[in-house]
Amino acid sequence: RSGEMAKSTQLIDNEVFRAYATYTAIILLKMMLMSLITAYYRLTRKAFVNPEDIASFGKGDSAKKYLRTDPDVERVRRGHLNDLENIVPFVGIGLLYALSGAELSTALLHFRIFTGARILHTFAYLMPLPQPGRGLSWAVGYAVTFSMAYRVLKTVLLL
Repeated sequence: RSGEMAKSTQLIDNEVFRAYATYTAIILLKMMLMSLITAYYRLTRKAFVNPEDIASFGKGDSAKKYLRTDPDVERVRRGHLNDLENIVPFVGIGLLYALSGAELSTALLHFRIFTGARILHTFAYLMPLPQPGRGLSWAVGYAVTFSMAYRVLKTVLLL
C-alpha cells in the first residue's frame, strides 16, 4: 500500500513496517552485542573501572592494579558509543519513515544499507580496518538516516 499512511491497527499487515521491525531488531541486537564484547574485553584484559568489579582479585594494592583503562576496551566502548549516536536516530526516524507511506522496495533499500553499513562499521572498528573504511561505513549509515528524515519531512511537513 504505497502512498498511504499506515493505521496503527494495520501495522502488522504493513510490509514496510514489518521490514522496519526486522532490520531494527537486527541492528539493536548488534548494538546489544557490543555490551557483551566490552565485558569480554574487560575480563580478558583485566581492566575495570569500578572498585566493586575487582573484589574477586583480592584487596589492597594488588587488586587496585586492575582499576585501569585498556586501549582495546576503550576501542570497543567507542564503537558502542558510536552505535548509540547513530542507531538511536535510525530507530526513531526509521519508524516515522515506515509510517509515512514509503514504497517497500525503497524502504528495504534504506534499511538494508543502514544495517550493512553499521555491521561493517563494527568490524572496521574492532579489527581495526584502515581508514577510510570505518569513516565511509559511518557516512553511508548517516546518509541513509538523513535520506529517510528528508522523506518524512517532505511527506508530512506542516509549517
